[in-house]
Amino acid sequence: MSEESVMVSKVKGLYKILCQTEWNATVTGILVGFLSVMIMAWWRPWGAVGAIRNWGDWIMHGIASGLGSDAGILILYEEAPGALLVNSGSVIGIGFVLGAFVSACLGREFALRVPPHRELVKAVIAGILMGIGAALAGGCNVGGFYNALGNLAANGFTMMIGLVAGVVLGLKLLYLEMEHISWGDGGAKTIEFPKPVVTLLGIAALLFVLWQAYSYSTNEDSSYIASLSGVILIALALGYAMQRGRWCMVQGFREPHMTGDTTMARSVMISIFIVAVGAAVLKFGVPVRGEFGDPVLNPAYYVRGTFGWGGVVGGFIFGLGAMFAGGCGSGTLWRVGEGQVKLMLVVPFFAVSNSLLSSWFKDNSFEEDGVFGRYIYLPEIMGYGGTLVLIGAFLIVWYLIVTWNEETNKLIVPM
Repeated sequence: MSEESVMVSKVKGLYKILCQTEWNATVTGILVGFLSVMIMAWWRPWGAVGAIRNWGDWIMHGIASGLGSDAGILILYEEAPGALLVNSGSVIGIGFVLGAFVSACLGREFALRVPPHRELVKAVIAGILMGIGAALAGGCNVGGFYNALGNLAANGFTMMIGLVAGVVLGLKLLYLEMEHISWGDGGAKTIEFPKPVVTLLGIAALLFVLWQAYSYSTNEDSSYIASLSGVILIALALGYAMQRGRWCMVQGFREPHMTGDTTMARSVMISIFIVAVGAAVLKFGVPVRGEFGDPVLNPAYYVRGTFGWGGVVGGFIFGLGAMFAGGCGSGTLWRVGEGQVKLMLVVPFFAVSNSLLSSWFKDNSFEEDGVFGRYIYLPEIMGYGGTLVLIGAFLIVWYLIVTWNEETNKLIVPM
């Protein structure tokens, strides 16, 4: 074989590893943790519900503009929300979805997958529940749990309690559905596109994000807008990695109680601890940027006043909705990127329900007044070292429980 042929085979092999092979869950979890720290160091932690809520705000603003501000709660939407390509949450969401889209296209996996009719009904219910749960808990599985713990906030613990309970109930309901409901089994179909077209679409999406990042970086009037260049690129990498590794946090809660498998749960544990260590390093002495001394990282990110019933109940409702949806907040977005029509339907209902409830809560200062629970930034109570020990111990206990169950099947939900 010639040297040129060897090089071609190596290039094809690398392409297969990076773009076509499903990535190992543990490797993906480590990569997601690393990228989570990177985006935190760049400007702010990432999340899913911030984007979805911004999109819901725009939907409601459009409705309010059409009906007039006297239409009850629509008065909250008189002022236009942050622009889709300027609001940092929205930019993260757009970059994330496009990253998943690029991954699916380059892997030649993208197709419009229309689910059975019953799944479309469940998508509506799931979206509403996820929006309500995320509003109560102060975030979805990312902001309310993963990045809450990763950012050393106590409210991550309370949401996890609710998530587990919601996932277990959701699993029981899905079993009952399988046994007793047959309506709506038809209607599923897959709309595929020519493989070269799919590949070209993926390349076009990648070029768009690169162009958008460059456009942000050249803005000399606003350091905030300039910073969005890195935000959208890291969000693209997060979406790409999660789609490539089929990485979904709700699976980490579901599988131990469904099959006993702990692969995703262990991956999520590792990822959370990486983020927690990164946050401790970044927040221990918060550096400043620029002549005005703007903080590079706000230590209060994802420290929400939901360490109490709000986190537990919100997590429960969100977990139940995620089971009906077949994906958590981040899982919903990367599945949208790969063409899952059910999750495309989840997003607008998630967006509107979260926007309405969050706007009402904010207008009445419920969180600030302690209605949902307390704000607890753990390092203020036990220092950074003690906080990492607490989070590490919590993850070890979680690991011991799920691996014990993997061997004994004591926590499996029976069909």
